[in-house]
Order: sequence, then structure tokens, then C-alpha cells
Amino acid sequence: MNNLTRRRTAPAFVVSPELSKTITRLSFEIRRQIGLLIDRQGWITHVMVGNHQAIEIPNLEKYRSGGGRLKGLRCVHTHLQHEPLTQDDLMDLALLRLDLMAAITMDKDGRPDYIHAAHLLPEGINGENWQILESLLPWDPDIDCQALIRSLESEFARKAPSQKVKRKWERALLVSVTMASRRAATDFMLELRELAESCNITVVDTVIQYKKKVDPRFLMGEGKLSELVILALQRGADLLIFDQELNPSQVRSITDLTDMRVIDRTQLILDIFAQRARSREGKIQVELAQLKYLLPRLVGKGTAMSRLTGGIGGRGPGETKLEIDRRRVRNRIGQLERLLQEIQKQRGQRRARRNKKGLPVVSIIGYTNAGKSTLLNTLTKSSVLVESRLFATLDPTSKRKKFPKDVEVIITDTVGFIRQLPEELVTAFRATLEELEDADLLLNVIDISNPRFADQIQSVERILESLNLHRIPTLRVLNKQDRVDPVTVKKLTRNLDAVAISANDERTLTPLLDKMELYIRRVKRLKTSAGPAKPLAAAS
Repeated sequence: MNNLTRRRTAPAFVVSPELSKTITRLSFEIRRQIGLLIDRQGWITHVMVGNHQAIEIPNLEKYRSGGGRLKGLRCVHTHLQHEPLTQDDLMDLALLRLDLMAAITMDKDGRPDYIHAAHLLPEGINGENWQILESLLPWDPDIDCQALIRSLESEFARKAPSQKVKRKWERALLVSVTMASRRAATDFMLELRELAESCNITVVDTVIQYKKKVDPRFLMGEGKLSELVILALQRGADLLIFDQELNPSQVRSITDLTDMRVIDRTQLILDIFAQRARSREGKIQVELAQLKYLLPRLVGKGTAMSRLTGGIGGRGPGETKLEIDRRRVRNRIGQLERLLQEIQKQRGQRRARRNKKGLPVVSIIGYTNAGKSTLLNTLTKSSVLVESRLFATLDPTSKRKKFPKDVEVIITDTVGFIRQLPEELVTAFRATLEELEDADLLLNVIDISNPRFADQIQSVERILESLNLHRIPTLRVLNKQDRVDPVTVKKLTRNLDAVAISANDERTLTPLLDKMELYIRRVKRLKTSAGPAKPLAAAS
């Protein structure tokens, strides 16, 4: 068998006649399937010996992969039962993105009689993503394998960039496996697209699979995953982003099966936060959240991660490289948590000084990209960064605002909320979110031009309740009224007991300022009297 790995077949052949005779004879003698992986120069890179029904293809991680590219290897193996390509063969062709999958059948004396081959298609035809070629004669295969593969890959490459992609942006397929309604699933996918684009990722396609029961290992079936891999190849994608949170074993299983990079919604949000953090505190909080997310997912890949340490102090079995990595991550988490405790203490001291001055605090909250920073800028005539993208603001900002009759308040802008805010972020940003606990009034900014605004209100209010902030009086502020017809705005204002504004138009803020001033005056009266302010109706 070892002699086979030093052999070379003519690159134009699927497999040379001499080589096909050799492996069918050996396979016939041992009554096991024999498989070869052959590169584009015709060299055999792997020899696999299976059982009488199947072979197992080894890990091909080190071989090239990427958007619009095939693996650069073709698989040729024997079939003992005189059957053509099986469904398993076609699945391997798709999942591994092989150049070609071929099976050699043999006659009753062990001589090769036909070669059955298939390749992937740059574009599906009648729902099929691969083409099975007509049976070839092993001694005279009527096919130029090298030319076929070059043609296929150039066609994949030609179709993949048909969608304009900004330079250095990654290309991703968005995937959702859900039991939600079609409307809800579509809304969630739209939000996932916005998150991806906020992270400088180009979305080349989206896939939603509705399932009554989610597969605990892959979320979806292996057949559907093979379709995803082919779609990624056809669209030139090199990344799968799942809307559902994946546990560590699911990430490993899907990555191993598809040979693609896989992330979930939580990791995507963490990446956005990592890109946007500017202050020392923000960077510490994001790194802490990322490490807490990473720790249970830190697993060895290949033999490189299972080396044993040796040398002085490392006698006996020692620590594996993986255990060292985990220990380092835990140590770094401990360091970051201590730093955050110091920051938390400093924040507490600042709050105490602020409370001594008796200045009321108004905190602007709301769903991400609802217009919170724009409202802060307009109210205080400041210039906080404003972008039409998710999580443009991570670092909290505080500004003073003076009302008529010498009423002064502090207005703070906070990080935006989002549906299913990752637990790691809530924990890491605890020091920032604690600022909200001292607020006298919360302004919940709602983008009523967003068709999902009702769900966003529920998401924000659920988060407030989970943080025990629902006891603080809250005034709903309906933003972007200029993008909605006046009748609808009036109806929403009445039904939601809210104030309608356009955050970038100071002329529309008068009703909001009147309500804020009315409430702040009541708070000041209570603070100067016997005790702390009791929860009041913010809209009164």
C-alpha cells in the first residue's frame, strides 16, 4: 500500500488505467474498498483502506479552501458491489468541496469495468447541485480531467464576485434554524444581516430552515449542511453565521463537517463590540466578554494542541498545550475582573460626588440604532459620534443640560440593547449598566420607522426587568416621526403613552423637554424634602 503514495497518475486522467487496475485488484483481494486522494499534478496524497461498504476520508484542513474555490483534490475509490456513486459519495463531494468524486466498479474477476464520476455545479440545475457524468471506460476515459476542473473553478470564481463586495470585507452565508413563525424568522434574519454588515461582512445569501425539532449536533441535517457548503461555494462565501447561539460541540461538529469557519450571533455581536470599543474601560469589558465566551469553546485542533510540555518542572505527564491555554485565559479573566472592580469603585465615587450636588440624572436607553446619540447631541448641543449602524455607541457619555428657570440635569447616553443580549456582554458591562440604577428618569428611544419596533420595545423592557431597572420611571420617546404618517404617529403616541419627536430636529423636542422638566422639578422637590423620590408616572 505504501508504494501507492509514491505513484503519480496522468493529470488529464481521472485515474490512469494502470493505477485503476492496481487498486481494483488489491480491493478485490482484501474485500475492502480502497480510496485515493489525488492532487492536480497527479500525485497521490492519501491512500485510504475502508471496509466492504465505505472508506473514511481523513481531515483535509491543511488543504486550500476559500470562497469560490475547490479543494484541489479528487477522490477515486473502489466499489465492491458494482454500484454507481452512492449518496454518501455525493455528500463527501459537497461537504469537502472536492474537485471530483469517482468510484471504480469491477467485474467478477476483480478487473475494473467502469468509472462513475461526479462534480459540483457552479449553479444548480433542476434542484441538483452536482452533475453525475456518464460512465467512463477505465482503459480509455473520454474526459480531460484537468481541463474540466480548471473550467469549473473559473466558472465558480466568475459567478462568485457578481455581487459587489467592499475590499477586505468577508463574504458570509447567514443561517437560521428556527421554530418561530415565518414573519418572526424573517425579521430576525434582517437583524442578523444588519449585525453582519455592521461588522464589515458582506452577506451573499441567507438560508432559513423551519424545523419542529432542532438537531442537537448540527442544528440541521447533514444533507442540508451539504447544500449550505455548495451554496457557499457557488456564492464565494467563506463564513457561516448562525442566528442561533451554538454550544461548543455544535461549533466543532459543523466546522469539522463543512470545513468552513462557523460563528454564531453572540460571537458576531462580540466582534462588533471589539471593533467599536475606544475607551480603556470599554476595551476591558469587551475583552472580558470575549474570553468568557471563548473559554468553554477552547478545544484542541489536531495534534498541535495535544503536545505535552516537558523540561524542568514539567516531569511526568505534564500539562497539555490546551490546558496551558485554558489556564492563561482564566488568569487573564481574573486580571480583567479586578480591573473592572477598580473601575466600578471609581464610578461609585463619581456617582457619590454627583449625588451630593443634587443633580438629577436622565439616562437615554433603547434598542441599538434607535437614535439615542442623535437625541443626546440635539438636547445638549454636543457632538457624540452618530452613525446609522448597530452599536455605534459603546462608551457611555454624560452631558449637562440646563432647562429654563435654572433647572440643571445630567443626561447620559448608554450602549444600545438588542434582542437576546449575550449574557457575557451583560456581565462584562455590569459596571456601565449600573450607571442606570442612579437615573431619576429613563428615556426609552424607539425608532417607529422600523417595522420591528413593537418587538424592540418588548426586548428593551425585558432587559430592563432582568437588570431590575423597571422600577425607574420611564418615558417612551417615539423617534423618527418624520418617516411615519401623522395619523399613525398620533395613534402610537396615544396607545403607548409616549412623546413623538425627530431626534435630529430641535423644533420637535419641545413636548419632550416640557415633560422632562415637569418630572425633574418634582424629583428636585422630593429630594429636598423628607426622603427619596418614589416611582412616579413619567408621563404625568
